[in-house]
Amino acid sequence: MAETDIAPVLATRRDEAMGFFQRMVSKGLGWARKYSLFTYPYATACCGMEYMSVAASRHDISRFGAEFPRFSPRQADLLMVVGTINLKQAPILKRVYEQMAEPKWVVAFGVCASSGGFYDNYAVLQGIDRIIPVDVYIPGCPPRPEQVLDGLMLLQDKIGNQVHRIADREQPNATAARHDLLMSMGK
Repeated sequence: MAETDIAPVLATRRDEAMGFFQRMVSKGLGWARKYSLFTYPYATACCGMEYMSVAASRHDISRFGAEFPRFSPRQADLLMVVGTINLKQAPILKRVYEQMAEPKWVVAFGVCASSGGFYDNYAVLQGIDRIIPVDVYIPGCPPRPEQVLDGLMLLQDKIGNQVHRIADREQPNATAARHDLLMSMGK
């Protein structure tokens, strides 16, 4: 290995600064991405009924740009984990996450997906954040459609405020980068 591979790279203010054009492109990409979410619903339990009611005309998730569920992970950028995840389903969920298009985001829908819920036993995964990074947690058993829309708006704000680059060489999702760092440290 060369000495330059080992030494840390120092970034100057000029390298970190974004020009006017880059800022405008970043804002435009953020606006486009936050209003064109293609969801992959991974529904396994009773929260699936609440997910269906969010897509109905009364609550109308299409107002927020997330109306078209994709049933192929290669066409989706938002994974909504809806309900209880068993330990046997965990590798499948991880494979679905890995097959999704970049940039990708994850929403834990309901208390069972967030923390295992009241299923505190050997067969239930105690939170999906143990295997994949989660961007937004939606509480409730099951969560009300208004809570789901609030969680979606939180995710849209997060997407809109990220720095978007045309040629991005870094990991596009900050939550995924932080999750990978924690997993490599063994936490």
